[in-house]
Amino acid sequence: MAALSTYGLPEFEALLAGWGFKPAHAGRVLRNFYATGGVSAAGQQPWPVGLREKLLAAHAPLSALAARQVAADGTAKLLLRLADGRTVESVLMPDYRPDRAAGCLSSQVGCAMGCDFCATTQTGFERNLSAGEIVEQFLALRAEALAAGRRLQTVVFMGMGEPMLNLDAVLTAVERIAGNTLGGLGWRQVTVSTVGIVPGIDALAASGLGVAVAVSLHAPDDATRARLLPMGRRFQVDEILAAADRYQAATGRPVIIQYCLLQDVNDSPAQARQLAGLLAGRRMHVNLLRYNPTGLSLRGEVYAAASEARAEAFSAELRAGGVVAHFRRPRGRDIDAACGQLRRRVAATAR
Repeated sequence: MAALSTYGLPEFEALLAGWGFKPAHAGRVLRNFYATGGVSAAGQQPWPVGLREKLLAAHAPLSALAARQVAADGTAKLLLRLADGRTVESVLMPDYRPDRAAGCLSSQVGCAMGCDFCATTQTGFERNLSAGEIVEQFLALRAEALAAGRRLQTVVFMGMGEPMLNLDAVLTAVERIAGNTLGGLGWRQVTVSTVGIVPGIDALAASGLGVAVAVSLHAPDDATRARLLPMGRRFQVDEILAAADRYQAATGRPVIIQYCLLQDVNDSPAQARQLAGLLAGRRMHVNLLRYNPTGLSLRGEVYAAASEARAEAFSAELRAGGVVAHFRRPRGRDIDAACGQLRRRVAATAR
């Protein structure tokens, strides 16, 4: 038997039938497994004689906790070690409501996108995560939230990797996490982020899942964007926004524009006005991000967060242009907050 996280309901029903148990038990077992954050393979409910023991003996998780950091603001960063020894990060962020939390999931081990200000890309791309490995991140975060007296309310695929380049596994994981049959989180509680992989945005729209999409734009012009995100040389800003338009038309879900403000790179009032012009007439809102420094970049740059004054001026220009914009609250700055930092540090100390 593989880990419970690798099974959808039909596959698990077939497994139970092969063991001689009624397939009708499969839904209850898996729902309990997801509800407890994977703490127990079958929970404490009265299953048929022998089923719980068989599951506990056969279930082998795909990942284990390798490191954990908790910030002063309650943000918890988990480093999970996979069966092949590779590691991946997941983050739990407390909500402003004391009973809720948000989770951040990874879709790949490392990343091939080469975004110059990102810590994950500095270790390169190793492999895609399986749907089960993604699910186990969700389970780990759900258990972390439960232990803190919170409920995992939303998840975002904004961790390590580019979700659109591992879309089959991401879609399978989302179906298990969000659907009422298993995880029950809800489709509207899931956001998939992308650097702007146009075919992936269209494929996600065609999936019919109706999750939210966030586009990491980070510049309003192709030249600056290509400097920061090499993928900008493949898909231009206009192409990406057109794909976002198609996604909104197909799903009715507003697309989120992610914009990390970097001092003297993409934070000028002129760039804010250009961004506002691009979004004029579009039902999109902008998440302004404050940069967590990651040291020397792949191109030999040392990026800095935009000053408070320049960040506020940028936001004011967007609002003056009729764009809905707000700052995403920075989290975990007293730990390895930026995606990939904890993994890189742990790997360096192990050498």
